[in-house]
Amino acid sequence: MNTKKPLRVQWNMIIPASVLLSGVLLAGCGASAEQSATTAPTSASNTSNATTQTPSSSAQTTGTTSANATTASTTNSTGDTLLQQREDSSLQSTIKKMNGKMVITNPESMTVIVNKKRSLPDGYIPPDLVVPKVAFSYDGVLEKSHMRKEAAGALEKLFAASKKAGLDLRAVSGYRSYKRQVTIYNNNVATKGQAYTDRVSAKPGTSEHQTGLAIDVSGPGIGYGLEQSFGATAEGKWLAKHAAEYGFVIRYKKGADAITGYTWEPWHIRYIGKELAEDVTAKNLTLEEYFDEDQIQK
Repeated sequence: MNTKKPLRVQWNMIIPASVLLSGVLLAGCGASAEQSATTAPTSASNTSNATTQTPSSSAQTTGTTSANATTASTTNSTGDTLLQQREDSSLQSTIKKMNGKMVITNPESMTVIVNKKRSLPDGYIPPDLVVPKVAFSYDGVLEKSHMRKEAAGALEKLFAASKKAGLDLRAVSGYRSYKRQVTIYNNNVATKGQAYTDRVSAKPGTSEHQTGLAIDVSGPGIGYGLEQSFGATAEGKWLAKHAAEYGFVIRYKKGADAITGYTWEPWHIRYIGKELAEDVTAKNLTLEEYFDEDQIQK
């Protein structure tokens, strides 16, 4: 298996410094208190008939067999494609040690895995950040309003579907720059202590939000906050059931703390693409498990 080379990071977007002034990290993926202050919102009868029916029956059987073969071929093809994507993005083939820490080598991949043990390259900025056309829990455009273009488009479809279902999902926090992470992390260390901060927060460079592929969402049932009780609301239940249809997974599953490094976050969704998201969800795995070579080979 070949190790992917790091992709060149390009950046042609300037985000006003003023957007860096809101938010205080609460827990896990780096959900922040900034959202609290900005919440908005038959048989044949004779030989002739038998002779006539035989070709028809044969044709029907042939057609059914052909259709089944086509379906099987498509299924196998999809399975092979997913397997190849898993192998190409395996945890073991997309990491290298740099300056004493483990740094990922595929930061721009839609399947990049970032966690407390896997850092993004220093100062990484996604190349195609845009603001998705969805409802937010606050007014105006901030740094956290952004996502990578493909993920933003998928989020728009997810939100449209939820609205059609009579729900009121709101986007709370998407992209989070390295600089912003530093500010939040240092503030938490100063106010809550190093031990507590390291237990519940992502160190700068290890937040999935920095990839531009993750976003926290919420609903009116909990005042558009980021709390585990969101999972019991109408929006939370709908999201858990339908997120994969639009390419997203609930990133931090319940009971998987030891694997992901974070407690259950029903509000934090991560874009990886529809086919992969549906496969991950069907297998009931975390992304760490799904992209681990030991799991891939099973």
